[in-house]
Amino acid sequence: MNRIAQITELKDSLSLDELASRFSPLTVKNMTMSAEEVLERSIASRASLDLFLKHGHMERMFHFPQLLSLFLLDQLLRTGKMNVSEGEGLLQVLETHGLNNFEKNSCLYFIRKMGVPFFFIVLEDSEVYFDEETHTVAQLQLQPYAERLTAIVNGRSFEEGNGEGKTNG
Repeated sequence: MNRIAQITELKDSLSLDELASRFSPLTVKNMTMSAEEVLERSIASRASLDLFLKHGHMERMFHFPQLLSLFLLDQLLRTGKMNVSEGEGLLQVLETHGLNNFEKNSCLYFIRKMGVPFFFIVLEDSEVYFDEETHTVAQLQLQPYAERLTAIVNGRSFEEGNGEGKTNG
């Protein structure tokens, strides 16, 4: 629904080609960016980029799924919901299971049970239930983050608070 509302709002200010490039998953698959560009466009902080590189991403150019992983890492670190060691767990899950799921209606969950962090991705719309000792730290829909990152990469502003997900204290 957020996507439809965004298209409706933008239809008068953007051409059909611009709308298509903004919302098309095919467009983002071809995006690449250097580490310097990541910092220049404020996609991630230096600390997040260093953690990402330390985790084994030593390529000189990052493709969109890697940029999305870096963007999500930075967002969770900036909010203080996740620490650096938990960030490594996030990167492992995104690398193993999530790099291509940004096109689908998928959701990244970050939970803690008895202080132990867990990350997982749920594809499609599904209800997820936990026991009462499990705390949901963050529940992030991947598609809005992918759209927001696409807008940043393309040099356009993108509104905050577009249903990206929930974070809990």
